[in-house]
Amino acid sequence: MNLKNIIKKDIENILSQINPIKNYNPIIILNKRVQLGHYQLNNLIKIASILKLEPCKLSEIIIGGIKKKYIYQKITFSQPGFINFFIKNDWLSTELENIFTSPRLGIKRIKPKNIVIDYSSPNIAKEMHIGHLRSTIIGDVTARILHFLGHNVIRANHIGDWGTQFGMLIAYLENKKSITALQDNYFSLEKIEKFYCKAKKKYDSDQLFAKKSREYVVKLQNGDQRCHKIWKKLVSITMVENQKIYTRLNVTLRPDDTIGESFYNKMLPSIIEDLKNKKIAIEKNGSIIVFLKEFKNRLGQSMGVVIQKKDKGFLYSTTDIACFKYRYQILHADRIIYYTDSRQNQHLIQAWTIAKKANYIPENLLLEHHVFGMMLSKNKRPFKTRDGNTIKLSQLLNEATERAIHLIKNKKRYLHKKKLIHLAEVIGISAVKYADLSKSRNTNYIFDWDKMLSFEGNTAPYIQYAYTRIISIIEKSNIPIKKLKEKVILQKESEIHLAIKILEFEEIVLLISKKGTPHIMCKYLYQLATYFSSFYENCSILFAKKIKICKSRLKLSILTAKTLKKGLNMLGIKIVKKM
Repeated sequence: MNLKNIIKKDIENILSQINPIKNYNPIIILNKRVQLGHYQLNNLIKIASILKLEPCKLSEIIIGGIKKKYIYQKITFSQPGFINFFIKNDWLSTELENIFTSPRLGIKRIKPKNIVIDYSSPNIAKEMHIGHLRSTIIGDVTARILHFLGHNVIRANHIGDWGTQFGMLIAYLENKKSITALQDNYFSLEKIEKFYCKAKKKYDSDQLFAKKSREYVVKLQNGDQRCHKIWKKLVSITMVENQKIYTRLNVTLRPDDTIGESFYNKMLPSIIEDLKNKKIAIEKNGSIIVFLKEFKNRLGQSMGVVIQKKDKGFLYSTTDIACFKYRYQILHADRIIYYTDSRQNQHLIQAWTIAKKANYIPENLLLEHHVFGMMLSKNKRPFKTRDGNTIKLSQLLNEATERAIHLIKNKKRYLHKKKLIHLAEVIGISAVKYADLSKSRNTNYIFDWDKMLSFEGNTAPYIQYAYTRIISIIEKSNIPIKKLKEKVILQKESEIHLAIKILEFEEIVLLISKKGTPHIMCKYLYQLATYFSSFYENCSILFAKKIKICKSRLKLSILTAKTLKKGLNMLGIKIVKKM
């Protein structure tokens, strides 16, 4: 139930009767001063100026036009220019009843679209590091929410499994002993990454090795069986380890969601020829280039995008053009969302522009680049190890679990070891995820162990504990859910506030589905938990004087627990029944 949307439509209907041509976009907010009303029209003055009316006069027209609607207890005007909406308690009770028995909390599925979400995208032959965290978990929240709403979500883990680094590795591992060890699974991903680092140093300092590496790249791209076998093993070892990280993070990516750059390799020659035939690409100094007047270089000239090098090798831009073509023509994407950092933006837009010029994708296809900031240490620098290396994601999750173990031991000294480890894994990893998700993805954020593992404030442990507390209350009541047949009775202010907050859930879900901003869900769940805390303090639940009041407040408690659980699930945060 989207209360803001209901109020907005009511206002738009009245405004369209005054002037049907204008797009007024009424802004509805939750009223901070609840004694003035539950909701407020926040841009009355601006709308009044468009219509050349006094705000007071326009408020009379709006209030007069919708005051009889069943949803509103009353509608008032306040200076200098606000309209306040009081919602009827009976209407709130009816809506709560509608969602009480709904596994979807009353949120209807919408007309499905094919939505490709490109996220995570780790490097092959390297362990995942903290730089992959934000893309992986923010992209996964969007995937979960869009799937929940009924869309056909195509998760795309676009990995860099093609290029010079594989020529370097094959050249470095070319002796039979190393190749046999690789095929027999004697090499861990950690060891392969060390080989890669050594190979890179040799590539940069040894011209003969660099030449040999480039030759192996050509062999690989031309289908050499031996090179292909080594390459496939390197990819397999990497993705098996990455899948362990996804499982620990409770991320929905699966092996079938992985499509590497290599997948598009067969498409690239025909795309080059097609772009040349369409006069979009030209040959210059042996390279194939597309000049884009939409982008200017430092001299103010059209920027050139190289799509094939002199040595006939292809570039990331070429692959991305093929990727766009495939996602539209084969996957029939209606919307494509990327979760990469801002440095990728120009590159993506250039490839997108070329794909449009070639008519591989239509003008109305939506491309959304949901950029995100970095994780910083307390000194506001990139979060790294003491020796300056990027922290491995597995190390971060291990430390989170260890810290959670110490935290739990201080509270529950005699917990069984197996339960302790399970609880620590849930709390520790949830805390890391939630700390990231609760910050606006557009900004950098400071990583702070103490804050994220706190049982106070907007943290995962606080909300997880709020959920377990409610479950405990429900279990203590010994009243079966099927016996809670009476409608919710809303009398006290804290009951009404909690009811409205519960009904706000759909609005939050829809907003994230459009913007890809999970911090809004985190803020909502924190507010919901604090509203319940206020309700618990002011309204006796188990010892209410009347059984019907007890049952009513139990229903509010159950609805709160259901909403917390559903919201945390959308964030990929696990819950436990006891903490």
